[in-house]
Amino acid sequence: MTERPPAPGNSGSAPQDDDAAVPGHAVSGRSAPPPSDAPTAPRWDAPCGRIIGWRDGPVDRATGIRYANAGRFERPRPVAASSAEIHATEPAPACPQPPMPFLDDVVGSNIGELPQDEDCLRVSVTVPANTPLDAGLPVMAWIHGGSYASGAGDAPFYDPRALVSEQRVIVVNVTYRLGLLGFLGDGADIPANLGLLDMIAALRWTRENIAAFGGDPANVTAFGQSAGGDAVAHLMIAYGARGLFRRAVIQSAPFGLLAGRATMSELMATTASALARDASLDDIRTMQQRVAKAATRFGLKGQMPFGLQYGHDPLPPEADLDRHWREAASHVEVLVGNTTREAALFTARIPPLLRRMNHPRKSRGVERILISPFTQRLYGRGARRFAQRHVRSGGTGARYEFSWGVGRSPIAAAHISELPLLFPGPAWERTPMVEGHTWADVLADGARLRRAWADFARGEPVTSDSRAGLRVFPPDTGRAA
Repeated sequence: MTERPPAPGNSGSAPQDDDAAVPGHAVSGRSAPPPSDAPTAPRWDAPCGRIIGWRDGPVDRATGIRYANAGRFERPRPVAASSAEIHATEPAPACPQPPMPFLDDVVGSNIGELPQDEDCLRVSVTVPANTPLDAGLPVMAWIHGGSYASGAGDAPFYDPRALVSEQRVIVVNVTYRLGLLGFLGDGADIPANLGLLDMIAALRWTRENIAAFGGDPANVTAFGQSAGGDAVAHLMIAYGARGLFRRAVIQSAPFGLLAGRATMSELMATTASALARDASLDDIRTMQQRVAKAATRFGLKGQMPFGLQYGHDPLPPEADLDRHWREAASHVEVLVGNTTREAALFTARIPPLLRRMNHPRKSRGVERILISPFTQRLYGRGARRFAQRHVRSGGTGARYEFSWGVGRSPIAAAHISELPLLFPGPAWERTPMVEGHTWADVLADGARLRRAWADFARGEPVTSDSRAGLRVFPPDTGRAA
């Protein structure tokens, strides 16, 4: 078992090396790489080819590595080993996507200044600097969220530098196809679930190549938030994904929106059928917005219109999901949970409700009528049932709740609020997710949450930590551990 780093201090101060915890590149949230021919540039001889990366303070990076090829609406194909050096010094581009006002209004651009390109099937690997090849470090593969319609693996909000340098783990950030390009096939002319197939291809690449970076291919943890958490849960039962990861962290998966989506998906596919196969990216973005608007008639489900389609490769029919998750229980260890006020992110976008949320007395009504019940309906109840089923089926697992900052901000412990602690960086300093805290608080308390996630990846038990806002529950009892 990999030796654990020392626990974060209890003084409440920020880490001494602020530069090690706070990246600073405006485009990707990372420092600008040196020329790839610099003599100090890290190099890795992997099965995919010789990779030349770049040193970024306490970590070494290899960014934007192609893990598969795919034409538009085609299944991903493995990449042949390269005879030429692979210069991995540019961030992975984001899949083309229209603006997402919901998140953009809260946190700014969801992808920063990343370029957008259909040729986006890339991974970025971050390792502790000078990691020996035989280190056998735990590997954590990050699946980003964004309602299956936005975001990117190298978005500035997901920089793993602090997690990697503090906890001596390797993080692989995965970029995959989104929206019309990745999650609206009809299963006939256009394959369904292309984005999920991309993730499986990325996990295969990780298994085959990560040992060259000093990682343990037998100790991979897939972790994701929101749609990314939903994807991780389904990767547990996806055909072709068995054995690609050992553990799963499922953060804020919208379990309450998953059932009975077939009719909505059919309407969306019909709406999109007028789109030419060789349509321009601008036309694809426009059609994606039109398709999303057509789904709004389906109520809450229409708020996350793009998603996984059951009964299409690589997923079983919807009626068989429970059986498949029970069968997967013995193969994957699970940590699943949600924030305690997920719905606060959504209610805060409505000005009259936000004014009430800022009023001490009136906020209690919003909490009781909207935030609490919708948090449980969409996230909490499903996380609890997922954990219970997993353990009762013979699996190892735990459930958590995240409540950091409650009482300091009207959107404390809202959806995405754990991300600044897991991935601290300048992009988060300008968001309301950290209101009521100094940046030193974010770094120090976040170090404790990062330690908990890395402990799970190492196979160590995860326990409650009030400073990190983390409560861990044995799945069958509901009592905090």
